[in-house]
Amino acid sequence: MVSAIKKFFFETKVYYEDTDAGGIVYYANYLKYFERARTELIYSIGYNHKELNDKLEIKIVVHKFTITYKKPILFEDKIIVESFVKNVSNLRIEMAQNILRDDEVLAEAMVELVTIDNFGKPKIIPEELKAKLSSYI
Repeated sequence: MVSAIKKFFFETKVYYEDTDAGGIVYYANYLKYFERARTELIYSIGYNHKELNDKLEIKIVVHKFTITYKKPILFEDKIIVESFVKNVSNLRIEMAQNILRDDEVLAEAMVELVTIDNFGKPKIIPEELKAKLSSYI
């Protein structure tokens, strides 16, 4: 498990719709948990995606994502997604994320996000947003 100075924690519960017939979370649904945690992290620093788009004219999009599945997540598990920023540059945000049940790591992920303008072209991250994201390094 990767460690950092400051982590963001997102708690959720596994619903039936997230699982297969055996009560195990379908592998693609892990991506939803990671995405929700990243969205909540954006909210926690005073932004939302609509505001980023409308006021700052940027979108944060996934450029690269890797995941290691360690143990299955089960129906009605209470899980925590911990997220932290590893690096913020002018155009990229690198994050590590883990899904835990109690203190057990169930999945580990690395995500590289990029910022684009409303036409899909790279756009520099505004300094204020960069500073707030860097608080999770």
